Amino acid sequence: MITLDRRKFLTVAGGVSLALAMPSFAFAEGGSLADIRQRGKLTVGTEAAYEPFEFVENGKVVGYGHDILEYMASKLGVALNQVNLPFQGLLPGLMTHKFDFVATSVGINPERAKRFAFSEPVGVVDTVLVVRASDTTVTKTDDVAGKIVGTQMGSSSQPIAQAFDTQLKAKGAGYADIKLFQAYPDVMVALTNKTLDVGIMPSNIVAVLMKKEPGQFRVIGKIGEPKMLAWVANPQDKEIREFINTSLAELTKNGQLAQMQKKWFGYTMSLPTSGYLPEGAV
Repeated sequence: MITLDRRKFLTVAGGVSLALAMPSFAFAEGGSLADIRQRGKLTVGTEAAYEPFEFVENGKVVGYGHDILEYMASKLGVALNQVNLPFQGLLPGLMTHKFDFVATSVGINPERAKRFAFSEPVGVVDTVLVVRASDTTVTKTDDVAGKIVGTQMGSSSQPIAQAFDTQLKAKGAGYADIKLFQAYPDVMVALTNKTLDVGIMPSNIVAVLMKKEPGQFRVIGKIGEPKMLAWVANPQDKEIREFINTSLAELTKNGQLAQMQKKWFGYTMSLPTSGYLPEGAV
């Protein structure tokens, strides 16, 4: 299972190895909208491994992000060239203009924000509580007290689940037990066979699994802090970051962004347009 936690920068040696293994492709060669129009191609870097934000289906990159990119390319009157690479090569490639920008689910954090130009958030991942649709004993977050819960071992959800247990104990009673699984789909299986009462998982993972088994599960609430995901431009390319933000604003205003979210996640998101960047961000 791929989580946001695994996205770390390479060591120098690892970076050299990746560079040697990377497929060849044309440099974006420029950092303005005029450059993109002159080339006739919008080239973006993507790690298509985070469904439903971006993933590969039938040999093609698809997903929520891809739909947004298609709108942007059409707006510029150019073709879309979405290059699928391991995450470790994306941000270094951005700084050498191998891409016009990085369009993948990059978590906003202080270290990255000092070096790279984040767009406004394109998505948010919450940690949610999931129960069987038929279970009427758990309807809100505090109902999890006294229940058997489960999550993926070593995932971003595990510490949030443990912290929520501590919060519940401060009110009187915590979980009856917490079980850890190798993968999030295993949590859903355990919910189905009633080994668990409640699953604690990222909202995007839940959206995918619930889409595959409609009507079987129900989300009862969120815990912990949301993770804001954005796209990334080269800090020198101010016009490109502004183009991303303007396009997101247009899609929000005309309702298309909400339609895309409903299509891929089954729900709409409330995305901030200010206050999302940490102190010291470029």
